[in-house]
Amino acid sequence: METAERFRTGVEKGDLAALEDLFTEDIRLYSPVKFTPFEGRPMVLGLFGVLLRTFEDFRYIGHFEGAAETSTDGEEAPSAILLFRATVHGKEIHGIDLLHVDETGRIKEFTVMVRPQSAVHALGEAVLAGLVADGLVPRPDGR
Repeated sequence: METAERFRTGVEKGDLAALEDLFTEDIRLYSPVKFTPFEGRPMVLGLFGVLLRTFEDFRYIGHFEGAAETSTDGEEAPSAILLFRATVHGKEIHGIDLLHVDETGRIKEFTVMVRPQSAVHALGEAVLAGLVADGLVPRPDGR
């Protein structure tokens, strides 16, 4: 799937402009550290900006393609799974990025799954700090 390869290249190069072109306006990103999805291109791009700064030694290690039902509308869509490894604050992360694309080849839904739990916790803390620092979400204490 060309979209998955373009996405992978954009992430590996840290190229947010390349990622922006791949996302639909109403993209939803389902995160392992937040119950509700991140919604809309500006928020998802902001999140990727934080992730690209947060992950250390990020690398994709595998790629699978097929089709799967989306969480957003329950429709089957062309999909790709990209397996990755990274480190956050000394914790090794094993994860997958699940991309669903629309009829134009843009990513409409994105799900991230990571393990182990200690790495999920470290990732959640680091991402929240980055989102707060970038003004994308309020501080947890509401200030």
